Amino acid sequence: MSDLVLSETRGAVALLTFNRPNKLNALSYALVDRLLAILDRVEDDADIRAVILTGAGDRAFSAGADIAEFSESVRCGPDAAVKAFVRRGQAMTARMEAFPKPIIAAVNGIAFGGGCEITEAVHLAVASERASFAKPEIAIGITPTFGGTQRLPRLAGRKRALEYLLTGDSFSPQRANEIGLVNQVVPHGQLLDAAFALAGRITRHSHLAVARVITAATRGLNVSISEGLAVESEQFARMAATRDTREALDTWLAARSSR
Repeated sequence: MSDLVLSETRGAVALLTFNRPNKLNALSYALVDRLLAILDRVEDDADIRAVILTGAGDRAFSAGADIAEFSESVRCGPDAAVKAFVRRGQAMTARMEAFPKPIIAAVNGIAFGGGCEITEAVHLAVASERASFAKPEIAIGITPTFGGTQRLPRLAGRKRALEYLLTGDSFSPQRANEIGLVNQVVPHGQLLDAAFALAGRITRHSHLAVARVITAATRGLNVSISEGLAVESEQFARMAATRDTREALDTWLAARSSR
């Protein structure tokens, strides 16, 4: 059986590809488990500074959960479904959201359900002009389960998010850009180039500083401003003691004095 998540490294960037194109890259339990294992390895690899996620084929980033598989869990009862399906999916998106290296979604096609929730959870996203987004869970009588009822309102605002959560209607990449779900929309053939260019604009900086910024923004988002400022101060203090900070300051001061 082919690997459910393809992995390759290009310079300092790991390119991870959901590899179930005949199933629109649906998120089977095995695929989610494989992805989490790869992210563990990527985190420990000091040579990798950023991650790009995309989908195999031209049709889908990911159409969401493997419905046939998770419906079997539902038939076993709510407790079994929560354990096998909900906790697994939430662990995946939480891992992405708090990952210490930037994760960029390169959305090459359909991003429905869990595919949309991955886009919500990762740090940055670039969408192809062929991409399409939706929160279709309501059409099969369930709520989003991988964080979609929580992250999309925080990104788009409550009313705009509820429009898509309650109707299940799809929306365009341009609309995704307008509501803050993606950072940019590019021609389909330029998608990976744009994602790698964005990664390069980040990886030129200290990887320690990048990690601290991600931590401060992620942890501070859902707390009061005073608590968030305390998180920010803590992350600054952790960076101020590093050689990365001293070297960056010395370089900046030297450049300024030479003008």
